Amino acid sequence: MMMNKKGQAALEFLMTYGWAILVVLIAIGALAYFGVLSPSNLLPSKCTLQPGMVCADQKITPGQVTVVLKNGYGADITIHNVTLTSCGNYASYGILKNGVQASFVVNCNGSQPLQGSRYNGVLNVSYTNEDTELQRNNIGDLVGKVE
Repeated sequence: MMMNKKGQAALEFLMTYGWAILVVLIAIGALAYFGVLSPSNLLPSKCTLQPGMVCADQKITPGQVTVVLKNGYGADITIHNVTLTSCGNYASYGILKNGVQASFVVNCNGSQPLQGSRYNGVLNVSYTNEDTELQRNNIGDLVGKVE
């Protein structure tokens, strides 16, 4: 007799928690289906470059990407171009003084405007250091929401 009661208690325990787990899974599935748990809504925007140059801010639209770059090399640099994957490039032949920031606009309406709600690409800044006269590239990542 006692053996049957233990089995019944164990089965009731498993059924109770089984229903609770099933309700939680259905709730998570509904949230995912309606886009509340979409990774694109949860991931932050970021703009990173190699040390020496800082990407202070960015704005991404289907037609263009604007990045704000700050010079932290300790010397003036000349920016030749700023390039993004799936976009065009920005040609500038201006000097960016040490510690100063400036905006650069990369047009994307040429062959293919940016599609989707998020952009994930490679940012490439070609520059020349005024002290050494060497041309270099600073490569980083740009991830953000297309506004």
